Amino acid sequence: MQARHLLFCLLAGAALAACNREPTAANPPSAAPAPDAQPAASAHAFNDDIDAGDFSELVKTLASDDFAGRGPGTPGGEKTVEYIKAQFERIGLQPGNNGTWFQDVPMTETTADESTALKLDVDGKAEELRFGDDMVIGTRSGEAEIKVQDSPLVFVGYGVDAPELGWNDYAGIDVKGKTVVILVNDPGFHANDDALFEGKRMTYYGRWTYKFEEAARKGAKAALIIHDTAGASYGWDVVRGSWSGAQYDLRAADDPAPRLPAQGWITGEAAKTLFADAGLDLDAMYKAANKRGFKAVPMKATVSFDLKSTVSEKSSRNVIGVLPGSERPDEAVVYMAHWDHLGKHDGEQTPDGTADVIYNGAVDNATGVAGIIEVAEKFARTTPAPKRSLVFVAVTLEESGLLGSQYYVAHPAFPLDKTVGVINIDAMGVYGKSRDLVVVGKGNSELEDLLKAQTDKQGRTLEEESTPESGFYFRSDHFNFAKAGVPALYTESGEDLVDGGRAAGEAAAKDYNANRYHKPADEFSDSWKLDGVIEDLQALYGVGRVLVDGDQWPNWYEGNAFRAQRDKMMAGKPAAQ
Repeated sequence: MQARHLLFCLLAGAALAACNREPTAANPPSAAPAPDAQPAASAHAFNDDIDAGDFSELVKTLASDDFAGRGPGTPGGEKTVEYIKAQFERIGLQPGNNGTWFQDVPMTETTADESTALKLDVDGKAEELRFGDDMVIGTRSGEAEIKVQDSPLVFVGYGVDAPELGWNDYAGIDVKGKTVVILVNDPGFHANDDALFEGKRMTYYGRWTYKFEEAARKGAKAALIIHDTAGASYGWDVVRGSWSGAQYDLRAADDPAPRLPAQGWITGEAAKTLFADAGLDLDAMYKAANKRGFKAVPMKATVSFDLKSTVSEKSSRNVIGVLPGSERPDEAVVYMAHWDHLGKHDGEQTPDGTADVIYNGAVDNATGVAGIIEVAEKFARTTPAPKRSLVFVAVTLEESGLLGSQYYVAHPAFPLDKTVGVINIDAMGVYGKSRDLVVVGKGNSELEDLLKAQTDKQGRTLEEESTPESGFYFRSDHFNFAKAGVPALYTESGEDLVDGGRAAGEAAAKDYNANRYHKPADEFSDSWKLDGVIEDLQALYGVGRVLVDGDQWPNWYEGNAFRAQRDKMMAGKPAAQ
């Protein structure tokens, strides 16, 4: 269960955002579609049911080079939202945002100068960390230049302040104006100790987003997270690819979370050298930080840098379509998926012009967008009409920190106390049928009971994700709804494949993470086995069918930290069934 102190911080932020139902300043104009932004018409004949051929057509189009990696604020991004709108219109949905298809999400685009270097003075020895090879750094401040001069480095372990757990890595030290150096994940993960936090299962304290926010609350000038592949659950190439190029944030006026002047990551190798030169052993520091009562360690080092960035105000767009309910149209079930990916990285072009610089994002997350479109079509073509409304939301800026869904939760098309539940689809497995279906964060809400009824019919089991230490529950858009109290379900395709068993499923997942996740190689393939995708979508459709045809109001399970927020939200309403 999430810790109560952390939950208060999360819910306070959500409440501040929700109190302001309209932006505090006029939205910047949406990026005007480029002349070629309208998607080409398709000759594909779509079926009424959830269909592998339809799914392939949608993914193949969204992940094509024509959409240039679906970067927010780019012509490819505009082509994407127009294509999704066209699909919603074709199906017969209605515009879901006060009569319009789009919800503008004001954003700040910041592109760091990659010639930036971190200049270190380590016990009198001058060292330099280079962007990309040794570190990545950026700013969420909206400032075009951040200068830091001789900021003392402090190792703060995991950078966690959790009084309800009796844990405070910042106890006894003032880090105002200093640069904190932080370990990724939780103490329980690296110590392999179930008695610490939740053991191998990552809590929100283990997420880098929390660590940067906590450092900002403590007044730090900058923060650097030490990368390790096991702790982060991805390699340095993913960090480098995700943090280079344009970075996006909500405007400060739309996001009350604290922000650092500068934040970034350093490689494990760079950290080991830095610690050794400062007279510290990194391995010993890991062990020390894993023990209750750890005290932050001032390092014999300072850092200086001049971070210049290109900053501009832009807008991206969520796409919202609604299928109105026939009896209780004011109550809604939400299906969602993020449409954005990492766009083009022209700076990676090789001299001979052979490098692939388009991050197509076929699995992540053209599959999810195709999934909600397929589910929407089945609902629209099936009788009787649903009694409650269905909302289909394709959100932007997930790759930038779940920003599109964060904005939607602050400005929902249906009030959150009228939102029955949320089903999120993100990165579907394309390796064939499985004997199981993975519920990320299994044991959270009563939506799982409805899902189990569907998978029971299919002869499948529900399983927890195999790597709970990766913190996937905190890494997709449903989490913004969860923080606000709305029950949210997030599934991944099963790992026990009918063809090859669990070994084949694990091998396929490892291959994807190593070779395609957040890389240009995440492209559509005609060799995909989509019968498993169809079965997953049918199960998720079944959950929504029960919700829209009945009068249930699923809640979080007893003991779940998000239940109190939902109970408060629903107080005074008719008893949930």
